[in-house]
Amino acid sequence: FLQDFSKAMSQAGSSQFQEVIRQELEYSMKVELDKILATAHSNEIEHTKKDLEGFKKLFHRFLQEKGPSVDWGKIQRPPEDSIQPYEKIKARGLPDNIASVLNKLVVVKLNGGLGTSMGCKGPKSLIGVRNENTFLDLTVQQIEHLNKSYNTDVPLVLMNSFNTDDDTKKILQKYSHSRVKIYTFNQSRYPRINKETLLPIAKDVSYSGENTECWYPPGHGDIYASFYNSGLLDNLIAEGKEYIFVSNIDNLGATVDLYILNHLMNPPNGKRCEFVMEVTNKTRADVKGGTLTQYENKLRLVEIAQVPKAHVDEFKSVSKFKIFNTNNLWIALSAIKRLQEKNAIDMEIIVNPKTLDGGLNVIQLETAVGAAIKSFENSLGINVPRSRFLPVKTTSDLLLVMSNLYSLNAGSLTMSEKREFPTVPLVKLGSSFTKVQDYLRRFESIPDMLELDHLTVSGDVTFGKNVSLKGTVIIIANHGDRIDIPAGALLENKIVSGNLRILDH
Repeated sequence: FLQDFSKAMSQAGSSQFQEVIRQELEYSMKVELDKILATAHSNEIEHTKKDLEGFKKLFHRFLQEKGPSVDWGKIQRPPEDSIQPYEKIKARGLPDNIASVLNKLVVVKLNGGLGTSMGCKGPKSLIGVRNENTFLDLTVQQIEHLNKSYNTDVPLVLMNSFNTDDDTKKILQKYSHSRVKIYTFNQSRYPRINKETLLPIAKDVSYSGENTECWYPPGHGDIYASFYNSGLLDNLIAEGKEYIFVSNIDNLGATVDLYILNHLMNPPNGKRCEFVMEVTNKTRADVKGGTLTQYENKLRLVEIAQVPKAHVDEFKSVSKFKIFNTNNLWIALSAIKRLQEKNAIDMEIIVNPKTLDGGLNVIQLETAVGAAIKSFENSLGINVPRSRFLPVKTTSDLLLVMSNLYSLNAGSLTMSEKREFPTVPLVKLGSSFTKVQDYLRRFESIPDMLELDHLTVSGDVTFGKNVSLKGTVIIIANHGDRIDIPAGALLENKIVSGNLRILDH
């Protein structure tokens, strides 16, 4: 249907014909959404209505837009002063009264994601990362440390999704005596739509049991509307808060940076930034990350999905686009309120195709929080050290943060001073390590990795206690074979294959 639709669109070329089809699709969607809303209980009607209204707007825009949403010819390198080096921001030092700037800050963590890609049920933020501490524990410890050190009141706000809300709220009770006020609000809940018919697959409002696959949280770009709708935004403004620092809860490098905060609160030219995006230099591992460009005289985030196919390689090049978005963002609360009330936050739509367990092809329409940068006044990129981008997406990432490469202090991870160079080793663990519980079972203790450059592990491999890995280590167990690295082993520039044959690399 979609192919026929787009074919008809291009052949007819008549905007009238296109408009008729669009109106029909929108009308059919409205009918279906009204049916869904009619199944809501009285206590659900209000927020379900808000969710479906938001979805309708997104669907309307989806039907209007065609093809990649950027005109490649208009993309320019950002002007020199629009992306500042972190060193320059840091060189300004800190004000005498740090508490006064900290008291204007709110830390927001994006906590809508599940740990499914790492084989865990429940919120990703509850996966143990370091000495039994979860992502959420580390976040609370960091903010508690700030509040104790400076005698301040920086609150933590979690943006949950309907997938993570219940489990997160249960766990929050354990922090009731910590020195951090914790608030939560929920992302919207949008209906997945059938790729062929472009209609919702949900028949009613429920999202449990067999209906769990009918709904999705629409990406972190939803933060502006749902934060505003929750009433929390207004409450925080009323308390005198001025900026939020937003980051992914699985980015362990995203700690509150006092120098950036000071730059926002006390700008050198007197004009405050409404939006700061932390970017960092690309390496070969980051070629898909979104990048900051200049577009129609505004800073604009361009994601790989928006790039016309012919230019994807150029987009990935490390020489032309040297930086990428870490998704650590500093945003003025008053600006969010102003733009939200004017309905003026413009984010490109990300069309995310999924295949459900039963084989049905659906699409979900999403937006990304950083894409809104072009709607804010006086935006700025700050090129921060790589250490502020430490996401844990896979068990390979988990191995790095659990190892002696990092030391843990007040909830923050810092690279060990014993590591001679500041880059992290490249680690690739095979499919036997994908799930957290399998991964944990295969390491009796985490190896010493201080002098490691590169580790590749494939097949059925286990590690005994106190193993040391140095240089380049490649361990490959062939199908049906098993390799047990003995306790206390030192592997330096080694290739291990078959049933434990150790070769020099």
